[in-house]
Amino acid sequence: MASAPTVTKQSTHSSPPTPDVPVRKTDEDFSFSAVPISSRRSFWAVGFVMLGFTFFSASMSVGAKLGNGLDLGGFAAAVIVGGLILAVFTGSLAYVGAKTGMGVDELARHSFGRYGSFVPSFLIAFTQMGWFGVGVAMFAIPTGELLGISPWPIVLIAGAFMTASAFYGIKAIEIVSFVSVPLIAILGTYSMVTATNAGGGLANIFAHSTGMPVITGVGMVVGSFISGGSATPNFTRFAATAKSAVVTTVVAFLLGNTLMFSFGAVGGAFTGKDDIFYVMIAQGLAIPALFVLGANIWTTNNNALYTTGLGYANITKRPTRPMVLIAGALGTLSALWLYDNFVGWLSFLNATLPPIGAILVADFVANHKRYMQVVRRVEEADRRGFVADTHSAGSARPVAWFCVAGVVVGAVVGWTVPVGIASINAVVAAVLVYAVGQVVEKLRKGRNVHTA
Repeated sequence: MASAPTVTKQSTHSSPPTPDVPVRKTDEDFSFSAVPISSRRSFWAVGFVMLGFTFFSASMSVGAKLGNGLDLGGFAAAVIVGGLILAVFTGSLAYVGAKTGMGVDELARHSFGRYGSFVPSFLIAFTQMGWFGVGVAMFAIPTGELLGISPWPIVLIAGAFMTASAFYGIKAIEIVSFVSVPLIAILGTYSMVTATNAGGGLANIFAHSTGMPVITGVGMVVGSFISGGSATPNFTRFAATAKSAVVTTVVAFLLGNTLMFSFGAVGGAFTGKDDIFYVMIAQGLAIPALFVLGANIWTTNNNALYTTGLGYANITKRPTRPMVLIAGALGTLSALWLYDNFVGWLSFLNATLPPIGAILVADFVANHKRYMQVVRRVEEADRRGFVADTHSAGSARPVAWFCVAGVVVGAVVGWTVPVGIASINAVVAAVLVYAVGQVVEKLRKGRNVHTA
């Protein structure tokens, strides 16, 4: 539960005492504070960052499976319905992030408690660091095959560049996204359309459907990015308005994911592999293929490593940038091992992330006034030229146990309930546990007032 910042009094001769917020030196990434209005970014900057976030190579693997399992109508239905579910989930998180100026870890301090926030911070940071390493390997292995060299030099070089851009925070992520997003969209779409025409059109791509149920396809679409989408507030906290954050996020997840699934479907149909990279190689576009593959992975890895740094910063109470360097080095050095051994474990960890995002939104809704009290005081400090550190203004409780229980129960339900969409089941279970916790807390407070 959110609580208002501790206040001090400052006296002046011309006005009554003004409440202040705790202020301490902060880094440019706002590791321990909300992002004030004066430091927000433009609509296009946040939009390109979110698009780059959704340009995820692993989504192409899902697209290939959808292309092989569904006919054209089923593919369209699964992508649209699944995309809308993702848009609602991430759009809600985008709204909360922009409205409060808080990222995942700052929101978790208000909802899970000072120490309880370590649970979502670790789960998200550790998972994203793992995906960073997998992403580096996903670039290095096919590039090494194409160039006829060992993947290790490429792992080290790619990992270093991706870590460097994440180190410089949101501004560097914006630059990479501004360059990469148009490159991926234009070159990848050109290759996809050319291959589709050469292969007889869309009907031929989906001619050999294996009869996958549409609901299964919807589940795959939702599951492909709902976990990563839980980190949305880390980027939309920089949006100028909540409306622009929601618009950019919804467009990004609908457009970006649709492109990735389509790239994968074409790749699976014409090369037997699930990446537009191999389609472009078959078309004689080797150099453009390297650019598309590298840009595709770089945009996602940037966001993943930045999220990792924020999570570890919350746990260690150190600034984000040193944490980015450490996580980047670990992810790079273990990239090939992660690629070979860890994807299944990462998928297991991913089941725990949607409940975290759901609880962050639920707590904001349930305690909206308290969050907005913090926001108003942060903006007051910003108008006076200060950056307000809200770290000490989180939940008064060390641990909000029902929030932690919601994550655990949600993850168990997501993995064990055999019907429906696993990630949605996990979200519903987590919110129900959180709601029970809210009722119990209100009853406890009522008894305390009565006995007092």
